[in-house]
Order: sequence, then structure tokens, then C-alpha cells
Amino acid sequence: MRKPRCKELKSRPRSWTYNVHRATFKFESTDEDKRKKLCEGIFKVLIKDIPTTCQVSCLEVLRILSRDKKVLVPVTTKENMQILLRLAKLNELDDSLEKVSEFPVIVESLKCLCNIVFNSQMAQQLSLELNLAAKLCNLLRKCKDRKFINDIKCFDLRLLFLLSLLHTDIRSQLRYELQGLPLLTQILESAFSIKWTDEYESAVDHNGPPLSPQETDCAIEALKALFNVTVDSWKVHKESDSHQFRVMAAVLRHCLLIVGPTEDKTEELHSNAVNLLSNVPVSCLDVLICPLTHEETAQEATTLDELPSNKTAEKETVLKNNTMVYNGMNMEAIHVLLNFMEKRIDKGSSYREGLTPVLSLLTECSRAHRNIRKFLKDQVLPPLRDVTNRPEVGSTVRNKLVRLMTHVDLGVKQIAAEFLFVLCKERVDSLLKYTGYGNAAGLLAARGLLAGGRGDNWYSEDEDTDTEEYKNAKPKEELLKPMGLKPDGTITPLEEALNQYSVIEETSSDTD
Repeated sequence: MRKPRCKELKSRPRSWTYNVHRATFKFESTDEDKRKKLCEGIFKVLIKDIPTTCQVSCLEVLRILSRDKKVLVPVTTKENMQILLRLAKLNELDDSLEKVSEFPVIVESLKCLCNIVFNSQMAQQLSLELNLAAKLCNLLRKCKDRKFINDIKCFDLRLLFLLSLLHTDIRSQLRYELQGLPLLTQILESAFSIKWTDEYESAVDHNGPPLSPQETDCAIEALKALFNVTVDSWKVHKESDSHQFRVMAAVLRHCLLIVGPTEDKTEELHSNAVNLLSNVPVSCLDVLICPLTHEETAQEATTLDELPSNKTAEKETVLKNNTMVYNGMNMEAIHVLLNFMEKRIDKGSSYREGLTPVLSLLTECSRAHRNIRKFLKDQVLPPLRDVTNRPEVGSTVRNKLVRLMTHVDLGVKQIAAEFLFVLCKERVDSLLKYTGYGNAAGLLAARGLLAGGRGDNWYSEDEDTDTEEYKNAKPKEELLKPMGLKPDGTITPLEEALNQYSVIEETSSDTD
């Protein structure tokens, strides 16, 4: 039987209209009234009981028109928003999403809502009035374990991200009232098909297939929404919060160890994981590393025995079966973060947005967790053997970070210097050994450590890692010494100059 046609809409949208304008984002002002009338006509049709194909066609055109903010002003009403909520299955509490034929309508309705909420302040206010965030969470619960409706989850999550971005009140509602943290974490678990081997450990198949494009997009949207939900969560006050954050950090560890369908998608996925990890309380980041299993421990011992006895430093870090091991701990995730950081440095642009988040994360991890710091020190600042070239010359990670210590962007050079300083346990003499005085002068001046000493944080004492090459070259370093002006204007070693000024100040005080 032939399906009924959309007679209510005189200039009804056809497939060719959508195909011609699907990439249109700028509109002629002369046609503004026509577009407004078309929007109004589409809503009049959508309220009717019409075939699914006609609903999809109407929604496709509405999605294009909703990119124009001026067109949305007269049509963004509570009634029209409720029409889209109904089509997106956001009003039915008990609907189980069994009708696959309705999925395209749900997806297109969610896409329209994303555009309308993003472009219309009135729609943003109506979203609060209609309690849209709660409806979106309810829809997510219906489909969180069903892979064949990834498009619905993806645009549901995108709309949730937009709402939490535009309204700080919704962030609080998502976090506490709607239990958004465990819900969104479960969405990530489903996207990654995680199988838990312990409370905070998951099985990772390094030879498994990459994530599909749909799974990757869904995970990225969930990561962005979670970032907004947790953006003010740097402190943990309850044990239940600590557990939730540890579970999320364990999921993010898994995320770092898998890949997307393309290299660019993998980088985008890992970038959003890094941003989210920055919101996790540092005390909960211990789950990024985990002890080896008995089998892995046996493999590591075998590998260590195979190394020559004179390779003592190299024995600390072992790569076995694609697993980066240090001091009996699995360091794969930290190694991925280190490689991600180096790639961002190599890009040579957008350091503030692309590099500082991962540098800050590694710095805080190193400051709070000894094993992570020692592993990163081993990777970034291995024992010095090349003592003939300046610290900023070369292609190692150390050379690249030292070059950043004199970068024109104040924020970039501060965090690069801070990272290296923490790896050196905030000891000035150790930092100078690896970076040189000139490169470290900015950080030392800011901390009042130009004359030497160490920072405020306590670190455990490690064994001496000076190589024979460095010990032989160390006496020659006296050729370069920080200098200062004495009160009489002559140049003298900085420490002596500071001492003379101290004597003058004490004399002045006694005279007074």
C-alpha cells in the first residue's frame, strides 16, 4: 500500500533539498523570512501522525535550518521543544527502544536538539525548565549496553555535553542528583568492552582489533561530558567518591592502551582521556599503574637475568610482551602518556592547549606517586653520558623539554621547568646537572633558589646515578658559574655577592 504523503507542508522537504544543503552553514539574509516559514511549517507537520520517512526528511531539513540563529528565534518555543523531545523518545520513561525503524527519527531529533540548544539562549532556558538533562540520562540508561544504537548514545552524550558546558547548575545536577559519574563511566566501559580482572584492573588485548568509528565517537563524547561533570572535583571528601574516581581512572587507563580506527582518532581519544585525568584527584591516580601478575613477574625475572650485569640502569625498565615494566609495576599507561607528550612537543604549535594538560598531569603524578616519578626520571633524565653538548641540543625527550624552559609562552615554560624540577626531586643541583643554569634560571628565580637548595616538597632519597662520564666532566663545570654584583659594583660569584649584601643589611639593622 502506498504511504500517505505530507500534504500539510506545501513546500515539503525532499531528499534533493537535504543533499544540496547538507554542508550549508551560512545563509543569505534575503531568504530569512522564507526559512522562518519553512521552520514553522516543519513543526506543524511533525506534530502530525506521519510516516517515519517523512519525519526523517523533515528533521534533516530542520537540522540544516537550525544552524541559523536568526531563524530559531520565533520557532524556539516550549511546544516545539516538546515535539522534538517526543520524537527523540525523551518523554517516555518505560519505552525500551525496541522499534528499530524509529532509530533514524530519534537520531535526527537529537541532532536538531544539539543545534538548537547550542544556537539559542531561549532553548537553553527551556532545557532547564523541561529537565532535559534528566531525560537524556534516562535515555542513556535504556541503551548503555546495546552496541547497535551507538548513534543514539553519541548524540545523546553530545547534547549532555553541551548542556553541562552552558549551565554550571546542570553539572552539579548531573554529578549528584542524576549520578552522572557512574552512568557515564559505564558508557565508557561499554564502548571499550572492558572485562575486569580485579577491582581497578582490566584485561587489555594488545593484538585485538581497533575500536570502530562509532565506538570511538561515542567514547569521545562520553569523555567530554565527564570532563564537565568532574571539572570542579579536584578534592575528594567521601570514600564513595574516591572509589568512583578510581574506577573512572582505571577505565581511562584502559582507554590509553587501546587505539581507534585511525591515528588521528586515537590521538583525539587519548587527548580527551588526558583532559579528564587532569580532573581526577591525584590520590586516585595510583590505579594508572598496577602490580604485575605472577606470570608477568616470572617473565620479568627471566628478562632481567638475560641482561648483562653491567647494564644496571637498564635493568630498572624492561619491555616484555608489549608491557612496560618498572620496579615490578606495569607502566604501560604512563609510557603512553610520555609518548603522547613527546608527540605534542614535536608538533611545534598550540602548546598551551595541546601540551600543558599532559605535562601538568605527569607533573602531579610524579609529585604524588614515587614509582611514577622514578619511572619517568629513568625515561626522561637517564644517567648522563653525553656531557659535551649543551642540554638543549639534541633530539631526546630531555633536550626537547629543556628547550621549552625558555619558550616565549610563560605558561608553557613554567610547566616544562616544573616537570623536570619534580623529576629531580626539587633539588637545584640535580636540575642544573640536567638542564644547565641558564635554562633553569627562570624557575629558580621565581622560587628564590638561585643560590641553590631544594623545593618545599619531600622526596625519598635515591642512590647516586652519576655516570663516570659525568663525574669526570663535573669539575670542568666551574668554567660556567652564576655571577652577581658586589656592593662596590665589581663582579663576583653569586653566592659571595648575596652573602655581602646580607652582612650590609645586618650592619644597618644594628646601627638603627
